[in-house]
Amino acid sequence: MESMHDTNQEPSIWVRQATTIKGLVIFILTMLLLIPTSMIESLIFERQGRQQEAVAEVSGKWGRQQNLAGPFLILPYELTLRNSDGKIIDKVLKHAFYLPDALKINGQVQPELRHRGIFEVVLYSSALSLEGSFGKLQTDQFIPADAQILWEQAQLALSIPDLRGLKDQVKLEWDAQSSLFDPGIPVSGLAESGIHVPISLQKEANGAHTFKISLALKGSGSLFFTPVGKVTEVAISAPWADPSFSGAFLPEEKQIDGSSFTANWKVLNLNRNYPQQWLSEANTSYAESAFGVDFLLPVDNYQKSTRSVKYAILFISLTFLTIFFIEMRQKTRVHAFQYALIGLALVIFYTLLVSISEHLSFDSAYLIAAIMTIGLTTLYANALFASRQMAFLVGGTLTVLYGFLFVVLQQQDYALLIGSIGLFLILAAVMYFSRKIEW
Repeated sequence: MESMHDTNQEPSIWVRQATTIKGLVIFILTMLLLIPTSMIESLIFERQGRQQEAVAEVSGKWGRQQNLAGPFLILPYELTLRNSDGKIIDKVLKHAFYLPDALKINGQVQPELRHRGIFEVVLYSSALSLEGSFGKLQTDQFIPADAQILWEQAQLALSIPDLRGLKDQVKLEWDAQSSLFDPGIPVSGLAESGIHVPISLQKEANGAHTFKISLALKGSGSLFFTPVGKVTEVAISAPWADPSFSGAFLPEEKQIDGSSFTANWKVLNLNRNYPQQWLSEANTSYAESAFGVDFLLPVDNYQKSTRSVKYAILFISLTFLTIFFIEMRQKTRVHAFQYALIGLALVIFYTLLVSISEHLSFDSAYLIAAIMTIGLTTLYANALFASRQMAFLVGGTLTVLYGFLFVVLQQQDYALLIGSIGLFLILAAVMYFSRKIEW
């Protein structure tokens, strides 16, 4: 009698753990796709650097960011050095610096957009008027008693970071007398760049002095002012809808409508940490008290693109999970290479987003890139599963994800809250649909 042998053999470990192994392969593939994602993030930084180079090139020829400081009244005095026998051994020239009691600045700014290739640069032209007065100069207790004050060599200086921005001669009206400024700051340590003009001072008539300065100044990006007066009042207006007020002080009054803005500041000497007069040997810094306005572009496409790339692992993971769940339900085998192709399609979305947003608005670029990616992935899923229902499930998942990301990108204050709640709901959905899988 022929013996009967049991032909039933226990499945191998590869068969018993096929689902777990497939999940592990998908996880490894997801991690590998982070490599091209990081390369795309580097591409965004490179394009942003190109934009900054274009801005620097154009603004370098037009005028860089301007921070107007002054006017400073420079009063030189001479100290005589003697030895123990009373003989003169040297004479040292020093300077005393005085700030105005009152300073009013009125400005009309005209911004404009220039292009360098595909990049936009914000430039501006301004017409500024500085008016104010200097009170009686305190010399008796401020300058050493044995010093010889050189009244006839007094000068008025104005700090301007980039002199290429001056469009015309700068005129000074000092006590009803007119004169023109010369380039440069004659005293070291006061400012790195600026203009100066000799003024008429006499000891016998050392009272209050009034001044008025008119200048046409060009620049790019931002326009700042330094509050050097005991009372500094600044009023500027411009046909620009997206100003950003920054620096040490915010405007007391501002009005922004759809196409222009006006802003007014009032700063006291008590609001800043430097005096109204000092000697040249004193280490006095006034730059930290500057304030003004930045002329921002309405949208920063690269910043939003960088934020969107940070969600790449979420998109890849959830898309792979959706396909994996469908694969388990339909008993249809999807090769790892096919997973990789879908992952690459999701990664290429970000290159489409960056490249298109350089020519169109970010919202339009996002819509176009999302439609292309969702359409390609949905058609491929239809070919894989031979089921329109499953293909629409994959496409619907991607539509929800891209819609969620778009909402997050539009938010500033609530982006973290919306993102956290959205991720929690997504995790809950994944846990629900994976509860009955035989791992």
